[in-house]
Amino acid sequence: MSKTHWVALTTAARVGGKTITRLLEHFGTLEAVFEAVPDELMQVPHVGRQTANAIARIDLGAVEADLEGMTQRGIQVLTWEDAAFPANLLRCEDAPPVLFVRGALLPCDARAVAVVGTRTPSPSSIELASRLAFELASRGWTIVSGLAVGIDRAAHQGALMSGGRTLAVLGSGLERLYPPQHAHLAQDIEGRGAVLSELHPGVTVSPQNLIARNRITSGLSRAVIVVQSGQDSGSVSTARRAWGQGRKVLAVTGGDTGCDTLLQAGAEAIHPDQIEWDALAESLASC
Repeated sequence: MSKTHWVALTTAARVGGKTITRLLEHFGTLEAVFEAVPDELMQVPHVGRQTANAIARIDLGAVEADLEGMTQRGIQVLTWEDAAFPANLLRCEDAPPVLFVRGALLPCDARAVAVVGTRTPSPSSIELASRLAFELASRGWTIVSGLAVGIDRAAHQGALMSGGRTLAVLGSGLERLYPPQHAHLAQDIEGRGAVLSELHPGVTVSPQNLIARNRITSGLSRAVIVVQSGQDSGSVSTARRAWGQGRKVLAVTGGDTGCDTLLQAGAEAIHPDQIEWDALAESLASC
């Protein structure tokens, strides 16, 4: 099946992974999906008239031209069928069918841990996030975060300072980078990992997209570390996604109300003044 069909369904018709799976089960191939008329498409469970019509209206030639332009601009497109699609993420039932990537995803990125937290951290939390990322990246862990200001930025920078790898998961398209002031940081990350999104490169950021990307951050990782977080925050959402995906969650003691809630719910505690780095790395390896 060509990437054109995958991208057409996910971007033009906004069809998710579960629906694509149902379409494949019914029609056998994505090519056959595009040969079907709306009434045939609607025989697939949960495919309504609106989705069927959206699929029928897709201009595959335009999508193919769009893909060629992405390739020329250095954007790689990965689908479930590609060997380079992240193994950890592929095992998640809510994995996105398509990823748009700048940089390179490597097999070693299966040994990944997310370091996330608030956009308004204390100086001590910034220092801790950077140190966590530095020490873990130095021990062969890929650091995953969301390119946001605050804890995310500190985590990416810590990994880069160690000479290790880091992945940034966006809540926008690659060509609508958010926040825009992190453009230089994103370029540095591309050289030592990857910047990626499930969204078409031209899609702008939205609250819904930021929330949706949390499952990718956790899905790429074998564990999630929350450094500092408020009660109803994106990092708490990421941690809950991680639990749902069977991942380990760790939270810093004294890391604000969100961390307290996660610790009460069963997250493993990280005591900032008692971290034994080799022991922490080994405990993550057992995830």
